[in-house]
Amino acid sequence: MRVARTTALAASVAAAVLVLPAASPAAAAGGSATGPEGQKLTVSKASGLDAAGETVTVTGSGYNTEKGIYVAFCVDNGAGKTPTPCVGGVDMSGESGASVWVSSNPPSYGEGLAEPYEGSGHKGSFSVRLKVRAKDANTDCTKSGVTCSVITRNDHTRGGDQSQTVRIPVSFGSTGGSPGGTGGTSGTGSTATPSASAPASTTGGSGTNDDDPSGPLASTGSVALPVGLTAAALVAAGTWTWIWARRRRSATN
Repeated sequence: MRVARTTALAASVAAAVLVLPAASPAAAAGGSATGPEGQKLTVSKASGLDAAGETVTVTGSGYNTEKGIYVAFCVDNGAGKTPTPCVGGVDMSGESGASVWVSSNPPSYGEGLAEPYEGSGHKGSFSVRLKVRAKDANTDCTKSGVTCSVITRNDHTRGGDQSQTVRIPVSFGSTGGSPGGTGGTSGTGSTATPSASAPASTTGGSGTNDDDPSGPLASTGSVALPVGLTAAALVAAGTWTWIWARRRRSATN
């Protein structure tokens, strides 16, 4: 009877291991928000970002292609207020990746700088890479009381029009929360822009990882490996118990 109970226990342990749930990559969770006209904005990672700088993928859909936008990382001043200042300022070289100008009909000086929408009408979409860092010489998003967000807002050709202002709050460090935005904001007022004569340039492209393959995103893709090792250990323990029971039964016979 003891051998039978031991064998049954080993079988139960092995069965329990087989039904362990797969781990999900929650540590690298992104965020999303909905704009005042139904725009959908998403960011590939919204919490636990590297304060020194990490590149994320920002995608949007449902945007009005008649209105150019800036995609940037800025101080969130609340509903109805323009998100400003923006960390990294104006990206005129297209190399810093601090901001992206998306427009299908930019002024002549914006040709070659602005990235066009995909789609037309109110079904404009985009996917860009944005370099997000916690602070620059003028702004510190880690200070108490300061909230910074990945944002879209109408460019300088639409002053006062916040119909495409959408925000996704972002946090830094491994202990950061998962703030994910729950709604865009709209309102009126003076729209602060990088510069009417010096728009932010585009960085273009797409992707979901950061610049450094050994950085935070690379190390948070999944925690399935530790779970797998634990499962293997439990299976080995159950198998060893079964073998021991058989040997003991043989010895007593």
